[in-house]
Amino acid sequence: QVQLVESGGGLVQAGGSLRLSCTASGRTFSSYAMGWFRQAPGKEREFVAAVSWSGAITRYADSAKGRFTISRDNAKNTVYLQMTSLKSEDTAVYYCGAESNPYFGRVRVSDYDYWGQGTQVTVSS
Repeated sequence: QVQLVESGGGLVQAGGSLRLSCTASGRTFSSYAMGWFRQAPGKEREFVAAVSWSGAITRYADSAKGRFTISRDNAKNTVYLQMTSLKSEDTAVYYCGAESNPYFGRVRVSDYDYWGQGTQVTVSS
């Protein structure tokens, strides 16, 4: 069992930056690949970024490439999402997920076993 808690969301102007954090407790953090997803009102949860257990492999949605960076610190049991050049369409609740297959960091919601409660990101234009 893994418990995940996201933080760092808030209100930011378009073009601004935010860093989200997700801290895990429970089983060994490095046993999991980690992902960030988001869900806007009326839309399905969608993939944003993922990172393998070691941090060596990262994946990004096309919408995130060049603007967002995922990283992890296994010593702190934390995964980060650094978001820059934010746009109004980035407004959503952002969730972190933990995947029991640690090697790749996959892109489907169904691949993830544990989820946090989410943190709201609102980008004003």
